[in-house]
Amino acid sequence: MGDTITTTSTVHPPAFTSSINNSAATLTQEDRKGLAIQTIAGTKPIIQLANENNVSRKFLYNQKDKAASALDSAFSSKCNERDVLFYIPVTKKWIRQFVLALILICHCSFRGVIEVLDSVFDYKISLGTVHNIVHYAVDKAKEYNNLQDLSSIRHGAHDEIFQNRKPVLVGMDTESTYCYLLSAEEHRCETTWGVHLLELSEQGLCPNYTIADFGKGIRAGQAAAWPGIPCYGDVFHPLLDIGRLVIFLNNRAVGCTSAREKLEKKMESAKKKSKGNTLSKRLAIAGKAETSAVELAKDISILADWMKNDILALGGPDYSTKQTLLDFVVEELKTREQLCHHRIRPVRTMLENNRDNLLAFVQVIDKKLIDIAMKMDIPAYLVRGVCELLVQDKSNECYWRHEAKIRSKLRDKFYIVEYEVKKVLAQTPRASSIVENLNSRLRNYFFLRRHIGNKYLELLRFFLNHRSFLRSDRPERVGKSPTELLSGERHPHWLEMLGFERFRRNTSLPR
Repeated sequence: MGDTITTTSTVHPPAFTSSINNSAATLTQEDRKGLAIQTIAGTKPIIQLANENNVSRKFLYNQKDKAASALDSAFSSKCNERDVLFYIPVTKKWIRQFVLALILICHCSFRGVIEVLDSVFDYKISLGTVHNIVHYAVDKAKEYNNLQDLSSIRHGAHDEIFQNRKPVLVGMDTESTYCYLLSAEEHRCETTWGVHLLELSEQGLCPNYTIADFGKGIRAGQAAAWPGIPCYGDVFHPLLDIGRLVIFLNNRAVGCTSAREKLEKKMESAKKKSKGNTLSKRLAIAGKAETSAVELAKDISILADWMKNDILALGGPDYSTKQTLLDFVVEELKTREQLCHHRIRPVRTMLENNRDNLLAFVQVIDKKLIDIAMKMDIPAYLVRGVCELLVQDKSNECYWRHEAKIRSKLRDKFYIVEYEVKKVLAQTPRASSIVENLNSRLRNYFFLRRHIGNKYLELLRFFLNHRSFLRSDRPERVGKSPTELLSGERHPHWLEMLGFERFRRNTSLPR
């Protein structure tokens, strides 16, 4: 009997232990993670987890310790600054792409690039080498610029910006912000514009219409190169001019008020000396000038608000009504022209001579609104009513009365019509202000002109067209480049397009 007990105690436990070890060895990495999480969570007793998975309690405690150590490491506030995060294989080709990244992303000057490489990498590079790197990139960028298909562009914005007192001709797609023309020229005449537009036609550019200011060369050049494509007026510059007029008149009114107040103080002092009559006439003239200046500033400010919020706004009344309103503003400016001739007359003349071009976008909207009415089989005046509703102030009770009246007639179609009208307004450009935005971005790269001349514009056009938006007021643009928005297709990183291989860390290694 004793021999039997001894045999049982020496044979069975080793066999059971071997089975447990074999089971633990077959567990995958994900299985071990799961067991560690369950052990830390404590949802089940250790002995139960061990039995269910055919592993030992010691094994489970080991997995728990590993997971706890990993969590402590992840949330630890202590960081050893001497720890190596990753290694970069620095080659001459890597140096070249680093130079371009410093210049184009960080706006670093050529000598700044030299200093960065010397200070951070202990690597010497000459000014000529930096020049050659950029010059090589210019040639590659120009090839991509000339190969881009422009046939999908529907609306173009044309303008002229000035660098070093010389014009730079600019053309951009209003939807994708793709820049298809960026060229420094000696002149901005009809021939110069016409030649560039004809060259762009070879890349497929044939927009429905373009938007530009009222420069003679830009409009004559388009009329010669694209006789069937209209050029609508840009509302950005007129609104800018009117805004400057309002600021000038407001400042003048403040100055007149200040002058009158100073005279009043002098009058009080003079009265104490019984000499008040010496300033009475001057004070009366100053008071009259102040009244006139304040009234003029107030009137012009009201007209400017009408221009911005009603006449040149996307929403609101139809084309003929806005024509009448613009004519009214012109007449009101004309009656006040004598009060500030040198400031009011240029604005009035510009509005009067370019009325139809400024309001051309309204005709486009009118046609689209009629299409909505026909498509949804509803009266056109109701669609127009929704359009007028969009420019009204929601804090005003008139808005809600108007909205209730239209909603009662459209019923369940109201929100669908509102959505379609908003879509139409969003897809109808009326300004070339996008070019002004580009101009502000180019100012950060003027240093390139000193080193490689006007060729730098080709490189900048390539870079800005292929660089993804980090942020934008329009969510659909974030994370995409203008080229991707234009073509609808993804493209490699701009450094890879220039022939470089970007460094990528090995994410399988611990960090």
